[in-house]
Amino acid sequence: MDWSSLLSIIFLFNILFAIVVIFFERKNPTAALAWLMVLFFLPTLGFFLYLIFGQNFTRQKMFTVKEKEDLALREIFEKQHRELADQSARFSNPAAEPYRGTILALLRNNSAFLAENNYVEVYTDGKEKFDALFAAIRAARHHIHLEYFIVNNDDLGRAVVHALAEKAKEGVEVRLLFDAMGTRAGKGSKEAFHELTDAGGRIGVFFPSLYRVNYRNHRKIAVIDGTVGFIGGFNIGDEYLGTGPLGYWRDTAFRIAGDAVKLLQLRFLLDWNYVTGEYLGYEQAYFPVAGTPGATPVQVVSCGPDTRWSPIKEGYIKLIYAARESVYIQSPYFIPDDSVTDALRLAALSGVDVRVMIPCKPDHPFVYWASLSFVADLLDAGVRAYTYDNGFIHAKTIVVDGTAGSVGSANWDVRSFRLNFETNAFFYDPAVGAELKRRFVEDLAVCTEITAESYANRPLLVRVKESISRLFSPLG
Repeated sequence: MDWSSLLSIIFLFNILFAIVVIFFERKNPTAALAWLMVLFFLPTLGFFLYLIFGQNFTRQKMFTVKEKEDLALREIFEKQHRELADQSARFSNPAAEPYRGTILALLRNNSAFLAENNYVEVYTDGKEKFDALFAAIRAARHHIHLEYFIVNNDDLGRAVVHALAEKAKEGVEVRLLFDAMGTRAGKGSKEAFHELTDAGGRIGVFFPSLYRVNYRNHRKIAVIDGTVGFIGGFNIGDEYLGTGPLGYWRDTAFRIAGDAVKLLQLRFLLDWNYVTGEYLGYEQAYFPVAGTPGATPVQVVSCGPDTRWSPIKEGYIKLIYAARESVYIQSPYFIPDDSVTDALRLAALSGVDVRVMIPCKPDHPFVYWASLSFVADLLDAGVRAYTYDNGFIHAKTIVVDGTAGSVGSANWDVRSFRLNFETNAFFYDPAVGAELKRRFVEDLAVCTEITAESYANRPLLVRVKESISRLFSPLG
């Protein structure tokens, strides 16, 4: 066979493969067009790139068991759905009333029950967050459940594993769930957890098929004794204490006490059951009576390839449309789709003070340059954008009117909206909202504003990087 015949066969194969992408995968049209470009211009390499980054033939099969487990969650919340969907229902915290539409939408498309009796603490510094986590671990009496994308085999990672092992020796049930690719990328390994497993603790490895970049478990959840929970953007590793190459690490996390901890517990159990096959039922020891420690209403919202819609993204959009005064967003990766872009643009055009904060340096270069271009698209509508200059900002937050918002693991990009498993806490409380808004304003002191003039004067090399990165951003 001569080279021309071989090239013709390769070209024909790519045409057939492209047809599969368009007609059988049912991808977002923008993503489909981007993949078509890759397949046509990089015939052989594009095929392998698609297998690693884009292919989802087996998605339904992969997550069938998980969806069945999720049915249990929907059954438990059925009664609460009926009550809270009733327009005559009243919220214990009146601040939730303006966000009734957001609450009901998340109830209906994600079984995200509203837990009204919670006390929420905000952490934006890694040392403070992990001091609180270690304190909760030391105080554990029955169980400790941790679920993180990355658990590094470094000083902090080993300290966490050691603390867990000590509790396991005391007879406390310890379960640690981590993502195979995230922890591998974070220089972790199963061997790093021998101290924990030797002490009687259990580990679960999410989706160990490392050749697949998509469908990773990006969640960051901790539940101790069913009474205290943590959720946010921090993984477990030294860089999250600000000792890595990116410098000071600015992130956001919640410590929650109250009924919302039960929702974090349910999320953990569903993921643990799926990964390990060890069914942990809804026993009272995992769901103790929480009492009434606070008055912050919270919804725990999860999304991923197993959800029909994109509930976290839709929650973001509902909050933006509910805004009357301000929308403040922080995200290390800002690649919104048209629905998010339109919501932000319309809010700004309507007189709402819309501000977006992104890092000043990349940890993932292509995503960083694409983020700059998408932020710039919003400037002419009146959105104000900033780069955080005091290290690296990894927070995934939105706060609206200083009264409601969301904190969790989901970035403002296609990977978090469609490809990864994410969990966020949506809150409706002026006390928490004011605290997040205050910290956003404090961050402005170490930021540089991206103006239309400064963006227009960016160097040619930056323009090229942005154009290339933006072109491939729909690929996730």
